Amino acid sequence: MTLPGPFGTPSRLTATVVAAVAVLAVALLGAGLAQTGTGELRIPAAGAISLLRLLVLAGLAVHVGELAGRRMAGAGLLPRSLAAPAALLAAASSAGLLLLFTAVSGLSPVVVYGLREGRLLLVTANAFALAAFCAASRRPGLAVLPLAVAVGAEAMRAHPEARLQALGTALTVVHLTAASLWAGTLLYVLRVMRLRGGGRDVLVRYARTAAWLYAALVVTGTVSTLRRLPLDAVLTTAYGRLLLVKLMLFGGASLLALAARGRMRSGGDAQAPARVEVSALVAIVVVSALLTVVPDPQGFAR
Repeated sequence: MTLPGPFGTPSRLTATVVAAVAVLAVALLGAGLAQTGTGELRIPAAGAISLLRLLVLAGLAVHVGELAGRRMAGAGLLPRSLAAPAALLAAASSAGLLLLFTAVSGLSPVVVYGLREGRLLLVTANAFALAAFCAASRRPGLAVLPLAVAVGAEAMRAHPEARLQALGTALTVVHLTAASLWAGTLLYVLRVMRLRGGGRDVLVRYARTAAWLYAALVVTGTVSTLRRLPLDAVLTTAYGRLLLVKLMLFGGASLLALAARGRMRSGGDAQAPARVEVSALVAIVVVSALLTVVPDPQGFAR
């Protein structure tokens, strides 16, 4: 029996529900589990913050991926646009982070808006709201500008340090953009291929771009790690532990990408490894959200 809608068979629906529950559980509990035995200070409302940051990153990836994917898709049927809902989800999640920050800090909204963290969250929420408006307009490509503002604000938020702040912000801008394009565009390309019942040429065009995205991720990720994570804090901090998990997932996604590329070159079906690659990239996004919540390892090196 086939169910109506995007899920298809009952087994696929069950797998989707199980995956969603797993993602929710990791987002809510992951930061606390990673801090077990480290002696680091617990972050108030870490689970809620991780979940909201996950939704922000997911909304960004879906919107950015659709903008890039439409260019790769060429002529033919296109799947229903998810850009506007994704941007609205990211905007609501950013606003939720702002409200949560106000509640946890015990400060009034006026005071919070005057703080660096509050201002950046407000800018991010407004940027995503404007991106959603652009996505629903006749010129959805204009969403690139507010999305760039949102990425810049998130990069600045992640690097409050006074020393070499500009370098850290620039690395995060490139890394976040490349990661969003890798995951979001692959998701959109697979949706196009499913709708058209094929479309190998679309996946080939994506693979050419993905090679450059992969190189950007490796370079920026390596430099960011070297400047932020002391070697003696790899196993003794939540940040170091989560980073190891992210590296393992990244390695798995890399192997899947190579498998898909190998199948394309031999004329085989590359969709199967590409679908698993998307799952690995989703897991990487979850871990990335957790990394934005746990304490900075530079203040806890031993």
